[in-house]
This record gives sequence, structure tokens and C-alpha cells, in this order.
Amino acid sequence: MSRGGSRGNVLEGRVAVVTGAARGVGELLARKLSVRGVKVALVGLEPDELKGVGERLYGESEFWHADVTDHEAMARVAAEVKERFGRVDIVVANAGVANGGPFVDSDPDAWRRVIEVNLVGSAVTGRVFLPALVESRGYLLQIASLAAITPAPMMTAYCASKAGVEAYAHSLRAEVGHKGVGVGVAYLSWTDTDMVRGADQEHAMRELRQRLPWPAGKTYPLGPAVDRIVAGIERRSGHVYGQWWLRGMQGVRGYLPGLIGAFGPREVRRFEGRLQGVPTGLVGAGGAADERERRVVGDRE
Repeated sequence: MSRGGSRGNVLEGRVAVVTGAARGVGELLARKLSVRGVKVALVGLEPDELKGVGERLYGESEFWHADVTDHEAMARVAAEVKERFGRVDIVVANAGVANGGPFVDSDPDAWRRVIEVNLVGSAVTGRVFLPALVESRGYLLQIASLAAITPAPMMTAYCASKAGVEAYAHSLRAEVGHKGVGVGVAYLSWTDTDMVRGADQEHAMRELRQRLPWPAGKTYPLGPAVDRIVAGIERRSGHVYGQWWLRGMQGVRGYLPGLIGAFGPREVRRFEGRLQGVPTGLVGAGGAADERERRVVGDRE
């Protein structure tokens, strides 16, 4: 993304790709970028939802149905986006899924899928769009999480995947910075999305989360978090924080695994009887869409 443009709106006329754009962070981010004059390429697994998102945008857009873990499909998307819009200035690797519950009882396929979508899918997204970003001296924003900063029981796959994408993005920043490409990492705590609402449907999991120390235990509104992401894109920030207090977590993150290891077992023991039988599949509407997509692909094969 060129650093030029009017002082009032540096995003006017840019082209942004947003993965996981059918709902939640991706949908609202697409809308807020569109308001700023950005042309938006929407990527996700739900064509009808993506079409609806595109129809609600304020400017030019197009949508692509693709699984971010499928390199061939994403390479086609990258080529078609470049052909459609002529350039790519911003890529937001937002697509993600989650599961929860005790690791020992977890569904191995769902656990692996969280890693595949959140980590491998993000890397695939970066790989296919980097040539266009090098041309435009653009900006890649990787959506991570509080889960990248601190471990949490009952979230082994999600924490592992988000710690992975954080490390991947930091490494990539050092590789491509000399080519004029900026790479940022966005951190969000529990934010009001379908994913979080889906996870909260299990009462034991919701109560366990709510017992986290303030301010980590509450659910935050989506709008202000996405506003912070947009501001980070405008500044080409290396770090973007969806909630104000997450910046302070960086200074103490080295102590957090020890604290979780010391106090986590007490909380898990308190809920142990209620955690039996917690569903181990992907959570929320996005998780359901991912599972449907894999069933369709499996039937075709």
C-alpha cells in the first residue's frame, strides 16, 4: 500500500482482501473499509452470506468462495482479484475457527482443523497474495488473539494456532519489510461474534471463561474493536489491539504461562464434573459452515 493519498483518507481507492468475510470481524471490517472508499474482495465459505455482505457495502466489491487452506483455490482467487481490481493493497487474514473442551476428550479432526484454518490457512493467504503486495508496497494484517499472548485451559488448539500465526507474521515482517511490505498482527480478546456466542452456549465453558481475572473475562462489543483494526490498517501498524488493555499484556506475557499453570488447575478441578460431555466440534456459525463445506467436498470425492 502506498503511503501516499489525501491526508484525510489514506485508504481511498485502495483494494483490500478480507478472508472470513461472511460474518463477525470480517463482515464489519469490510463495511468500515468500504465506507472509507476501499474496494473490497470478500473471501469465505458461504457464498450466499458473502453476496449479502457485498450488497450492503458502500462501494465496489466482489466475493470469492474458497477454503483458505486450499492453496490451488486461493491461488486462483489471488489471480482473479488482481485481474478484477488491478492491484491489491491490503490483505487481512481473518478466517478462523475454534473448538473447546478438555484436550484428552477432543475430536482429533476438529482439533486439527483449527490448526489448519487458523495457521495454515493464514500462511496460504499470505503466500498467494504476497506478490501483489510487493508490487503495491502493501500491508498484510494477520488477525491473532489474546490466545497468542497467554495460554488457557480448554483452548489448546486455538491457543496453539494463534501463537503460531503471531510467530509466523513476526517472522514474515522481517523477510518482506525491505520490499516495502508492512506486516501487522491484530490482537482481540473475547469479542461479540458468532464464534464467541457459539462457545458460550456451553454453560460450563462460559462460566469458566467468566471467572478469568478482569478484564479478560468479559465479552467486548465488536464495533470498537473493528474501529481499532481499521485505524491500525491506516497506520500500517505492526501491532493492533482490539481492546485497550491488550497492549499492556505484552509487557507481562512472559509471566503468564507460570500463572496459568499455577492457578488454572484449581479452576479446572472446580468445573471438572461439568466438563464431561462438552461438545468437541467447531463452534459457532462459522464452524458449522466449515463442517458443511468439508462434507460437500468429501461427497464430491
